[in-house]
Amino acid sequence: MELFDISDKLVILRDRKKELEDELKEVNSDITEIEERLVAAMVAEEMQNFTRNGKQFILTSRTYASAKSGMMPAICDWMKGHELGDMVKESVHPQTLQAWVKEKIEEAGALPKELGEMLNVYEKSGISIRKK
Repeated sequence: MELFDISDKLVILRDRKKELEDELKEVNSDITEIEERLVAAMVAEEMQNFTRNGKQFILTSRTYASAKSGMMPAICDWMKGHELGDMVKESVHPQTLQAWVKEKIEEAGALPKELGEMLNVYEKSGISIRKK
């Protein structure tokens, strides 16, 4: 029956996707380890860059920053008070909005008209697979 053939194909594809995701995690871990070793070797050799097999390897440094837990409102206030308000964006996390919209539609049957005009709301059907 075609229904069973399609369902078998879905299981095979999802299993393959999981295998590939696991393999990708392993490859990313290997890349991180090898890159750290290469950085250490270049620093030890006091080498900023080199070329090998037609590829140039350049030692770079990037600065990363993130808010400490619970500090984002204070950071936003500080930035607004120091003429950096244009960097501050007000937003609602997409998953929070999605959950709220679902709840309101279930409770009231629809969203308020003015809000409904500002949102794209749709449902998507999918298949959940569980082991028995």
